[in-house]
Amino acid sequence: MQRTVGTVQGTVYLAEEPRGNTTCMMPTAKILLLLSVVLVTLSGCEQKMTAHSFGPEYSNLAELKLPEHYREWVYLTSGFDMSYSTSGGMADHHMFDNVFVNSEAYKAFLATGTWPDKTELVLEVREAQGKGSINQAGHFQTGVMGVEVHVKDEARFPGKWAFFGFDDGGKTSKMIPTTADCYSCHAAHAAVDTTFAQFYPTLLPIARHKGTLSAVYLKETETPVHEEPRR
Repeated sequence: MQRTVGTVQGTVYLAEEPRGNTTCMMPTAKILLLLSVVLVTLSGCEQKMTAHSFGPEYSNLAELKLPEHYREWVYLTSGFDMSYSTSGGMADHHMFDNVFVNSEAYKAFLATGTWPDKTELVLEVREAQGKGSINQAGHFQTGVMGVEVHVKDEARFPGKWAFFGFDDGGKTSKMIPTTADCYSCHAAHAAVDTTFAQFYPTLLPIARHKGTLSAVYLKETETPVHEEPRR
């Protein structure tokens, strides 16, 4: 310990500094052990959070849980009054649809041009309104009319993909039967892995560059060759 010099009325005293509280001191080995335990615990929590955030979740009744924070995912595109029916859309009202995908699947698509297992695509349908505030032309989005989720879960679904509808505002949904038109329509017209990537303007060029566009889509979009009339 260092010793200090002090004077009182000319008398010189040598005073020791007060000793530290050694009972609060901890051997280095114990400190390192505690730090390692904390790091392992934090690592485990982080892994659980990652696993929890990526991929679909199901209820005890095997129903899909609505991914309630899907609007924090990657936004892909919006459509206005789109209809795949030749008879046209709804004449009495207008609609917007917005598409979101979980960020892990989006990153995988950027790298590979296709969707990984556990992909979730959310189609959010909103009502379109023309009159409101200062708007004088066109339409803007208002309330949610329905939500549809397209899930890729290879271990759960025989066809790898399945559709779920949340039109009633519920938090869980049973799988839409594979006899529904949406399955055959996607199989017959989808650009990438039974998904309508042809309507995702930032992803379609990536799929084309990676060579992952489906044969049915390429056939639909190929330019017809007109033969010269025979003379």
